[in-house]
Amino acid sequence: MRLSFWAFVLTSGCFVGAYAQDNYEIQVYASPTVPKGATRIETHHNFTFKGSKNPEGGTVPTHHAFHETLEITHGFTDWFESAVYVFSSINKGRGWQYVGSHFRPRVRAPDSWNLPVGLSLSTEFGYRRAKYVGDSWAWEIRPVIDKEMGKFYWAVNPVIGKSFKGPNQNAGFDFAPGVKTSYKVFKNAAFGMEYYGGLGALRNFEPLKEQEHQFVPTIDFTVAGKWDVNFGVGVGVTRNTDHLIVKMIVGRRVGGKKGQN
Repeated sequence: MRLSFWAFVLTSGCFVGAYAQDNYEIQVYASPTVPKGATRIETHHNFTFKGSKNPEGGTVPTHHAFHETLEITHGFTDWFESAVYVFSSINKGRGWQYVGSHFRPRVRAPDSWNLPVGLSLSTEFGYRRAKYVGDSWAWEIRPVIDKEMGKFYWAVNPVIGKSFKGPNQNAGFDFAPGVKTSYKVFKNAAFGMEYYGGLGALRNFEPLKEQEHQFVPTIDFTVAGKWDVNFGVGVGVTRNTDHLIVKMIVGRRVGGKKGQN
C-alpha cells in the first residue's frame, strides 16, 4: 500500500499546468477522501460585495460578481478519489458565462499507517478563460495536513501553483497557503476561521502590500443529516485582495456503503 500511495504521488507531480486559491473555490481541504464507490456533489456560491471595479490586466472586474462552481468527486478506492470542476461567473452586463473546467485526483495516507495527523495530497490541472482569471492553463499541488482534537479541528493547505499560459507563466511556482480552525459548539455545527493567502513566487515573495491575505469567519453545519453547509464572510486586508466576499458551499454524498464516513 505504501509503495502504491507514493507512486501515485510522484505521478501526480508530473502533471503540467494550477491556480492559486481564488474566489471561485474558497475552501480549505480536509484530509479524508470520498469513500470507495461513493460520489460527493458540491456547489460553491460566492458573491463579491467589494472587489475590483476596473479591468486589471484585461480581466473582468470582480465587483458584484457571482462565482459559481460545480464540483463532483468520486471515491475509487479507500485512499484515492478524483474530482471535476465546472466554473462559471455572473457579471453585470455579461450574464452567466462559462469560465472553465479542472480535473483533480487526490490520495490520502491510509488509516493503517496510524499517523498522528491526517495527510493527503491532491493535484489539479485545467483551463479557465483568461479574461476571468488572467492565467488560462495552470496546475497546483495541494498537501493537506489536519487533525481533530475533541471539539477542536485544524487544517493546513500549503498550496503551490504554476501558470503555463498567461501573464505569470514565467514567474515560476507561487505559494498560496490556506489554514482553517474550528470549534464544535453543537453536535452538528462548528464555528471557525479560515485564512487564504497569495504570497507570490516562491523564489521571490511579493512585497506585503502586493500580497493577498483574506480572513473568513465561518460556520459549518449539517441539515437533515444529509446536507453539509459551509458559510463564511471573507474580508481582504490588502489592496490586491477582494475586500468583502460572502461564500457558501453546499454538499451531499450519495452512494457507497452504509456506515462509511
